[in-house]
Amino acid sequence: MWSEVMDADAFAAFEKAGDAFDPALATSLKHNILSRGGRAEAEDLYTTFRGRLPDMDALRRGRGPA
Repeated sequence: MWSEVMDADAFAAFEKAGDAFDPALATSLKHNILSRGGRAEAEDLYTTFRGRLPDMDALRRGRGPA
């Protein structure tokens, strides 16, 4: 479930930027998470990417009404 929260919240960053292929965000995701996986705690990597821990609201929005 935690990975789903991070996935939805990371994609929300691209939505906020208005471009699912935003080059700056894609580079940040690659540099701060994808290329560093396993070398640090996931929470620390994610916080470096987003500046905060993931928010469950993005996952809730993606799943629609309960």
